[in-house]
Amino acid sequence: MTTTGPTTEDKPRGELTVRTIAMPADTNANGDIFGGWVMSRMDQAGGIAGVERSHGRVVTVAVEAMTFIRPMRVGDVLCVYTDIEKIGRTSMRIHIEAWAVRFHTRHMEKVTDATFTFVAIDDQGKPRAIPAQA
Repeated sequence: MTTTGPTTEDKPRGELTVRTIAMPADTNANGDIFGGWVMSRMDQAGGIAGVERSHGRVVTVAVEAMTFIRPMRVGDVLCVYTDIEKIGRTSMRIHIEAWAVRFHTRHMEKVTDATFTFVAIDDQGKPRAIPAQA
């Protein structure tokens, strides 16, 4: 897919982790994509990055400073990027950005970003240590 680069913002930060299309069933009464739909995809991407880094199950424990910048529209492709900022003994902070590739123009714009905190857990749901190396 060919896209034009962002003009007024930096390029996406981190690795492309999730990519999906916004569909009519995902809209609110104004015809924009629900913010919760975008947030859910961001949580999903953070979970993928967390599982890969911790080599096991993770759970979301916090979302900080979520900023909705622009609306998503039907037909836009949502691209979610993840960047692990900090790893503690059992938890990690992951910066997550959501970018839209616009349906008609193929232009790419940041639509939201946030920092999510995940905790690695064992099979009993108890916190477990994150391995030192990925």
